[in-house]
Amino acid sequence: MNTPLPPLCLTGADVLRPDGLGGHPVSLAEGVITREGGREIDLSGYLVLPGIIDAHGDGFERHLAPRRGALGSPEVGLQAADAELAANGITTAVLAQFFSWEGGMRGPDFAERMAEAWLAMRDQSQTELLLQLRLEINLLDDYPRALALVDHAGIGFVVFNDHLPHKALEAGKRPPRLTGQALKSGRSPEAHLALLQALHARRAEVPDALADLAAALSQRGVKLGSHDTHHPEDHMRMAAIGAGISEFPETQAAAKAAFEAGHPVIMGAPNLVRGGSHDGRVSAAELVDCGYVTALASDYHYPAPRQAALKLTRGGMPLEQAWALVSSGPAELLGLTDRGRIAEGLRADLTILEAGSFRVAATLTGGRLAYLSGDIAQRFFG
Repeated sequence: MNTPLPPLCLTGADVLRPDGLGGHPVSLAEGVITREGGREIDLSGYLVLPGIIDAHGDGFERHLAPRRGALGSPEVGLQAADAELAANGITTAVLAQFFSWEGGMRGPDFAERMAEAWLAMRDQSQTELLLQLRLEINLLDDYPRALALVDHAGIGFVVFNDHLPHKALEAGKRPPRLTGQALKSGRSPEAHLALLQALHARRAEVPDALADLAAALSQRGVKLGSHDTHHPEDHMRMAAIGAGISEFPETQAAAKAAFEAGHPVIMGAPNLVRGGSHDGRVSAAELVDCGYVTALASDYHYPAPRQAALKLTRGGMPLEQAWALVSSGPAELLGLTDRGRIAEGLRADLTILEAGSFRVAATLTGGRLAYLSGDIAQRFFG
């Protein structure tokens, strides 16, 4: 990362603290929020908010492969994704990398390549990049490989997926989108179908093997979750092996089960911004209204967390409550106790918005300038 700014005192802005907006100055030095700062910078006309923490996003895939089959250098792609994250006020981002039978950018080979690129550039990134492994639970023979990757890269967050088209395979039918999936994986449709059938045939082995894997990951301190659960019992089965974080539950019942069990729920911010799920699943806004949601994540669109929080405020939610869904909420579920709020002693992770347009004017990560645009540059350096 670049060098932290010298001691500063940001004055004149509306500052969002846990109890709401106020005109209190924000001081920072050596990368943290302090009681007193140095040079004063007048930020009248701006909002200073806790930095956005994105608990799950795969938008980086577009930077790694701008077109299908046009896979470039993962390091260069991650640098571009890092810049986009900062430009959208995101100070900490979880990169959700598949480890799946789907192959291509979702296969184990690419996951290992991606992890090497992440290890090579994370200390030079403008934002803080964390890596999540999205493990397809039917990939039984590759469980040791996944565990080795977690150990090698120090991955701290693993979620369990099951995207096999079990109904079609059970009925002996050709699954939908088979040819497209096969092309992405580099297999023929026939070979891809044979793989799916072989994985489906071993589904009875999954529960015991997955419980053993989850236990090994938990012993390493890895946070565990499940993705796309549909029924309450789906969530509770995963929670029973330690995978309590619920990512993108597909129904209100599944989200309610997680919430009532005291487990965090992550929903997609694009779902809320659009006014509903793009594929007919439960509405994120509906779950937020019920109080079930801990965090709103970018999913596939990095501007969405900011847009979602602001949309909630236009619907009458207090800003401190809406912004918590993209700051303190995700910080808590990820175990990041040093960020997510503007308070003395915490990291100086700040998202600064223009008060009128709510566009991102500046992003500070650990007191370092990760993004700066427009008239605010004159305030810092003019």
